[in-house]
Parts: sequence; C-alpha cells; structure tokens
Amino acid sequence: MAGNQSTELDVLIVGAGFAGVYQLHQLRKRGFNVRIVDAAATLGGIWYWNCYPGARVDTHVPMYEFSDEELWRDWNWTERFPDWAELREYFSYVDKKWDLSKDISFDTRVTGAEFDEASNQWLVKTDDGATTRAKSVVYCTGFAAKSYTPDFEGLEDFQGVCHHTAHWPQEGLDFTGKKVGIIGTGASGVQVAQVAGATADQLTVFQRTPILALAMQQEKLDVATQGEMKKEYPARYKRRNESSGGFDFPELTKSALEVSDEERNATFEDAWSRGGFSFWSNTFTDILLDMDANQTAYDFWRSKVHGRVTDPATAETLAPKVAPHPFGVKRPSLEQNYFELFNQGNVAVVDLKATPLEKITANGVHIDGEELEFDILVMATGFDAVTGGLIQIDIKGTRGETLKQHWEKGAKTHLGVSVNGFPNMLLVYGPQSPSGFCNGPSCAEIQGDWIVRALEDMREQEIVRYEATAEAENTWTEHVNMIGEMTMFPKADSWYMGANIPGKPRQILNYPGGVQLYMEQCNEAAKEGYKGFVLDKFK
Repeated sequence: MAGNQSTELDVLIVGAGFAGVYQLHQLRKRGFNVRIVDAAATLGGIWYWNCYPGARVDTHVPMYEFSDEELWRDWNWTERFPDWAELREYFSYVDKKWDLSKDISFDTRVTGAEFDEASNQWLVKTDDGATTRAKSVVYCTGFAAKSYTPDFEGLEDFQGVCHHTAHWPQEGLDFTGKKVGIIGTGASGVQVAQVAGATADQLTVFQRTPILALAMQQEKLDVATQGEMKKEYPARYKRRNESSGGFDFPELTKSALEVSDEERNATFEDAWSRGGFSFWSNTFTDILLDMDANQTAYDFWRSKVHGRVTDPATAETLAPKVAPHPFGVKRPSLEQNYFELFNQGNVAVVDLKATPLEKITANGVHIDGEELEFDILVMATGFDAVTGGLIQIDIKGTRGETLKQHWEKGAKTHLGVSVNGFPNMLLVYGPQSPSGFCNGPSCAEIQGDWIVRALEDMREQEIVRYEATAEAENTWTEHVNMIGEMTMFPKADSWYMGANIPGKPRQILNYPGGVQLYMEQCNEAAKEGYKGFVLDKFK
C-alpha cells in the first residue's frame, strides 16, 4: 500500500504477531481476500520490538509455538525458554512454510479507521497515505502495543542514552563499563538487569514494587531431546486446548489448606523445580482465591529469595516479610540469576517507596538529596496494556464516537471479540478475553479458530453487517467483573487492572475465568446463531 492507493479486501488484519499470522493463514486457506498491515519491518509482533538485552519468552517449549505439525515436525529450539533472536528465526521459518509475507504490508502503521454505513465496509487509513476498504477488520494488536513512560521531571534533560525496553535500538546497546540505571522491575527490567549486571561498571535497579519473580529453570535443548519430546506433542497440545491458561499443566484438584504442611511444601517444591509458570498457576486450586492459601505461596517464595541473597537488608527489600500484594495477582516475571545479582559489588537496589525518585537530571537521577550519575537509563516502565494499542488508533464507529471515547469509562465488549457501535470489527487477544491470563499462541489458535469460523458463517449466510448489541456488551462486562471480584486480582494495582496508567479506569481487563469456560460461552453463542449479535443479511 502506498500513496493514495485504494485496496478492497474481505478482511484486513492489523498486527503480524502470532494472532495475526494465524488469522492470515487460516482465512487465506478458506478463500478470503485478506491482508495484514504491521508497523514493524518483519513479522513477529512483539518479538520484533522486544530486542532488548535478555528478552526472552516466559512460556516453555513447545507451548510457545503453533500446534501445526507441518511446522513443529522440522523445527527445533536451542533452549526451553527461547530468546527474542530465536523467536525471530521461528517467525522467519513460519513465513517460509506458510508463505505469509506476500500478503503483509510491513513498515505500515494503521492511523485510523471509519465505518462506511453505505457500503458496510471499513475505510482504514495508514501512514503511507493509503486507504483500504475491508468488509471486516480483525485487530491483532496484542496486549503490549503501547508503551508507557511516567512523566518524570527532567527526563528530556538527560544527556546520556535512554531507551524504553519496547523501543530498543535494533542494532543493540553495549553495557560494558557503563553506569546503568534501570527504572522498573517487571519482566523487561528483570531481563535487562541479568545481562547488564554481568558487564556494567555499576548497575542500579530502581524498585517501586518488589517483583515476585519465579525460577525459570532454563534448559538447553538438542535435536535428539526434542525428537523424543515430539512424540508427546499432540497430547500436550490437546491438554493446552483444555486448560485454564493455555498451558499443558495437569489439572488442579486440591486446596492448599486441606493438605499437610509436608504435602504443601512438596507440591511447591515440585512446581518450583519444574520452573516457568508452574509455581504461579499449577500448585493448588485456591492460591488466587483465598488469602490464607495465597499466603502459603508467598511465604515459600520469600524463603527461596532469602536463601539466595546474602545481605539481610537487601533480601528484605527484594522480598519483604509483609507481601506487597497477594502472590500472583501481578504477572510474575521469570528469572535465572536475578536475585544473585544483588550479591555483586557492582549491583544495588533502590527502594523507591522509601526514597522516591525526585527528578532526572542531565547526568542521572536525583534521589534523597543526592545525584546518582548514569551513562545509560533503561525505562522498564511497562505498557498501557490490553486497550492502549487499540485506542491509540483513531477508530470511528457508527455513532460518531471513537473507540477511545466508547471506552472512556472502561472497556466494554461482547465475548471479548466485538464492540457495540463498531460493526464488522473483531478483536483477538483483546480486552475481556483471556489474553493476559493465557499463553499467546494458545489464544491465537483457540480464540482465532472461533473468529475464523464466525467469518465463514457470516459469508455463508450472506451477512453483510454483524454487531454486538449494547445489552450483550453490558452483560459480558458485568460477567467479567463478577468473576474478577471472586479472585484477588483487584487487590493489586497492576496492568491487569489498568491501574498502572494515571487516569485509566480501574477494571479487570482480562477474562479471569479460564480459557475453557471462556470458549464454552463463545461456542454457545455461535451455536445459538451468534447470540448477542445483530446480523444483517445482504439485500
């Protein structure tokens, strides 16, 4: 797409990550005239932008890949938790196998979209001046498409190198011999710290809230090992589809409070040794539902951290006696040697709750009446998650309001896929779907298959316009909120609740009832003729 060129499609997909390329592949096989638009230079979604030092996936192989045997049969990873470079290689491999790039417009950002009621089409504008007409638009923008940097006083005055982890230079950045400051202790902060701590002259981690990071338990993989693993892939992918979070974990059956201390500790130890998200989501049924059960998980986690950090005061800063929030209600990061870093003489942690950051200066950071000098500042300050990537696009519906205006008091959808007043628009991995509580490739396939079937049904029934009703949108929003209130997620100011962005409505942004329950309701709606939607046939 270039200049004022106009294109007409059955479906336009926004985003070329797991969800977008899966939609393209499946819809193209079914004869749809379909194309992807993506702002990146290559496909991969977040794995194009996430190229900061240490960036790697937090879901174990083979869960973090497509379940298509045509792909996994001949693909082998080098690590159980691959890094960003290997993810890019994987997407290049998928590109060749599925022949995707011919139908993707790279380096092209969608700037706006408006629904034309006369033709029942979307007019989608991109930054190259082109307009695309599409019968349907499927947004696959992901949960982390809009970064967030707090309004630090003096940030523009800093004379050193400063990057948000989401906008890291593609050519990389060397920390060797530098004074490095990392602001933020989410996943990207932890990952950058583990790399910077090895070569930086001085590394300072600015911590607002302790990160309840979990042991990754990384492993190298060879071809022979994966050959044996692949015998179990079909069964593991079947479990993935039947699980709560899109993983291949066994089903939970016990409460943390009904077992003996010995059995509880053994279960925790087993999950810890398995690594990844096992300790977060595969120990007991009530860890995220009951405060007493939750405390047992936090106490175990804290004992692990204190056993690895030599200075008691530093250990208490990193893992305080009183939990900063219930365990697991902020997305845990995975770590390999994060806590051991603070035993090194060149690494320090600053507790921003005790000594707030006052301002950023030309030479560094002013805190507690003192200026700390830095050559490099890393903004690991997160995202306007789930909704931010969507509302930054000027999407105008049928009532003259934008999506941003429609969600001004909080996101509202039907089934997490459709929005009242925005016909023929579908969301994958969006708000009020499992998204942030579900492994990305799992959602791309499980939720993506439902979207593909819906588009097929609309075509077969000659539906030219489909739209969620306001009643269905309100009902689904109430349902999501009700389930959220049954959990402990609202007890933390996390991006799950939109609470990390000043002025953003506080609500649970992801469907917390699990993938199985979510898909049961989506499938039931489809079986009932897409209950909750108004369908207009061709006339």
